[in-house]
Amino acid sequence: MGIGELDREAHVPEATSAGAAPRTLAEALRARGDEGLAALLRARPDLLSPVPNDLTQLATRAGTRGSVVRALDRLDRFALQTAEALAVAPDPAPYPVLLALLTGDEGDPEIEAALPGTVALLREQALVWGEDDRLRLVRTARELLAPSPQHPSPTGLGPTVAEATAGMSPGRVQEIIATAGLPATHDPVSAVAALTELFTDRARMGALLDEASPEALSVLDRLVWGPPYGEVTANPAPPVRWLRDRGLLLPVSARTMVLPREVALHLRGGRAHRAPEPVAPVVEVARDYRPQVVDSAAAGQAYATLATVEELLKSWDQGGPQVLRAGGMSVRDLKRTAVALDVTEQLAAFWLELCFGAGLLASDGEADERYAPTPAYDDWLDLPPAERWALLVAPWLTATRTPGLVGGQDAKGRTLAALGPDLDRAPAPEVRHRVLELLATLPPGAAADPGTVLARLRWERPPRGAAQPAPPRAPQAAAGADETPGPAPEAAGDLRSRLARWTLAEAELLGLTGRGALASPARALLNLPLAEAATPTDHGGRVELSVAAGRAATLLAPLLPEAVDHVLLQADLTAVAPGPLRRPLADALAVLADVESKGGATVYRFTPGSVRRALDSGRSASDLHDFLAAHSRTPVPQPLAYLIDDVARRHGHLRIGAASAYVRCDDDTVLGEILADRRSAALGLRRLAPTVLAAQTDPASLLDGLRSMGYAPAAESAEGDVLVTRADAYRTPARTAPVPVPDGPPAPDATLLGAAVKAIRAGDRAATAVRKEPAAPAASAGGLPRTSAAETLATVQAAAMTGTAVWIGYVNAEGAASQRVIAPVRVEGGFVTGYDHTADEVRTYPLHRITGVAELADDQV
Repeated sequence: MGIGELDREAHVPEATSAGAAPRTLAEALRARGDEGLAALLRARPDLLSPVPNDLTQLATRAGTRGSVVRALDRLDRFALQTAEALAVAPDPAPYPVLLALLTGDEGDPEIEAALPGTVALLREQALVWGEDDRLRLVRTARELLAPSPQHPSPTGLGPTVAEATAGMSPGRVQEIIATAGLPATHDPVSAVAALTELFTDRARMGALLDEASPEALSVLDRLVWGPPYGEVTANPAPPVRWLRDRGLLLPVSARTMVLPREVALHLRGGRAHRAPEPVAPVVEVARDYRPQVVDSAAAGQAYATLATVEELLKSWDQGGPQVLRAGGMSVRDLKRTAVALDVTEQLAAFWLELCFGAGLLASDGEADERYAPTPAYDDWLDLPPAERWALLVAPWLTATRTPGLVGGQDAKGRTLAALGPDLDRAPAPEVRHRVLELLATLPPGAAADPGTVLARLRWERPPRGAAQPAPPRAPQAAAGADETPGPAPEAAGDLRSRLARWTLAEAELLGLTGRGALASPARALLNLPLAEAATPTDHGGRVELSVAAGRAATLLAPLLPEAVDHVLLQADLTAVAPGPLRRPLADALAVLADVESKGGATVYRFTPGSVRRALDSGRSASDLHDFLAAHSRTPVPQPLAYLIDDVARRHGHLRIGAASAYVRCDDDTVLGEILADRRSAALGLRRLAPTVLAAQTDPASLLDGLRSMGYAPAAESAEGDVLVTRADAYRTPARTAPVPVPDGPPAPDATLLGAAVKAIRAGDRAATAVRKEPAAPAASAGGLPRTSAAETLATVQAAAMTGTAVWIGYVNAEGAASQRVIAPVRVEGGFVTGYDHTADEVRTYPLHRITGVAELADDQV
């Protein structure tokens, strides 16, 4: 849109008489009350950044391309269809014309009932203005939605007869009207008008089409719902020639024909859209469950979430994989993580992003940068299970990072890595909230049909342009084809639909839903009314997410399994945990035994390696016997006691320290066996003394090598003491969770809206105030008054004495010029202090920055 066009739509004319129809968008906004302006700013918060000076600037900003595109993208399907119908209607369009374009000749009660509210919505958002007899779509929206060869309209309509014949010779136009049976005219304008009148007259148009052959009608049928363009050869087939000669197809180039809009509307029965959708699709129930079953299933998933997160981060206790140079994890490391968690790579990416979004996982920032748990992870482990769950799902609900994109490609063809950049999608939080809210509209325990959820979301925010017709097909070829082009398919891969599918799957994983139905903790998280068995929340207003998460944790806590403080030892060197173990017991058992299987009951297996790991951590054999006896509901099996004693007896018999490395043993025969073993050749051992061997490798490699040979060496310090080899858990420096990427300006609160409306009103009063005409011209070409310093001083002093308001031109320290209406109260020291009606506050202005002053007209004082 050019500057002149914006000016025509937003220009502030002289004050119109009361009750007169608005001539511009600015006048339409000026006629609104404060509530109407606040509703506009609430629906389109981008207009507030910064706050417009007056209503003229607000109207201009509301007509800019970026703002209009954003507003159109937030319309529901029927509102967008209404705007598209206005884009192909005459400008301005009476309400009955718009209604006819949406209902067609047969009418539609649902459309007739929904249209007034939709027009009011478009008016509220300043996309449509004018009274019902002169509805106008803002110019930028018309340019975006009106059909053109470069941008076909979603309606599938082409140009009007007048637009299609704009470059046609007068003689050719006369030939067309003559062939169509119309009398000759004196000029091409009246000829085009006569042809348009023919195509819009249902009776005459029907009679003309009755003369067409079935093949010609077949060509029209192929083009009627779009695309309206098609290629023809230099010698078209007879059906195409018949249509062309009568103007039913008009040439737009040497090889391209178009179906005029008036002809298409006649063939469509007056409808602009094939299938208007005035009513939102209903979310249907796929299956009903008892609410208790849903909550139990969700609680099981919530517990599994906690177990998975703990398993993942515990495996990275000593540091995780390295960070790629471009950021994120490598594909190989992601595969290793998926194997360790026994999940798919896509699920592994989800768990990684969940931990990252909750601030439990980050990069350490070192030169050899790698991922590791953050200090917040240790604090998280100390919390009760329900609170830990709440600290995971609350950030997920507001996160813009989208793990479903991992493995795909960005705009430059680069693979998107887990934990890497470019995974933020601003609509993600809104889609997650909306999906869960739609599930909440069903009765408790009802699982929604995912297809109807996606259909509802596509109706509420249709992907603009996704329903455009298919690429053009040649009319001549279409006349002989067997298939008929169906309606344009819905964009199956649009972002919001993919986000919705991922949300449904992730909500089930996290325990927000159970068996596809929304659980009670999720209702509390969304601050929605709960099921009958739950404690109702105050739904009078939105609460902070942290408060809602606390309520959700309170509801989840009694549904989670109780932590147990015992295990059941088996004779086959296993221990069965009949439920989730308490934290100290779980940590100690994880050192002493290896997890063999997980589920409702976790099975641990004792091996020589796991017992040696416990001894390396500083425990003695007696400590292990006492630990097992204290926490087992069954007697300690004899094979397990023998295993502990046998490993302990050999543990530390060999001592390894740092020379490069050495082996020390009081039994020189053991050292002789090691030297004689061919497997020790790679260690580079040689005897220094009867009880000491030196090695050419480091102590850690020497430990591993001897353990692989079946020995149980222990590391020792420089003082000869046995080292506890369990290192402290590696943690990153303090890290904050990633901040979501905002989807445009935030929604303004009531305080900001009130202040903005007040400022815009004040600025508009100043801009439209009527000034007295001075004897000599006081205003420059730019509109600011120009008076001498003496005249300025005398005028403001007189205004201060009489208490009247004046109009001033003012240039601030940055050189920006503005005009203001002030009521001076004091003039002294080179400054004038007065009440600024534009800013609605008392201000002080230097006199030397006032370009001039003028008195207001009597009716403005």
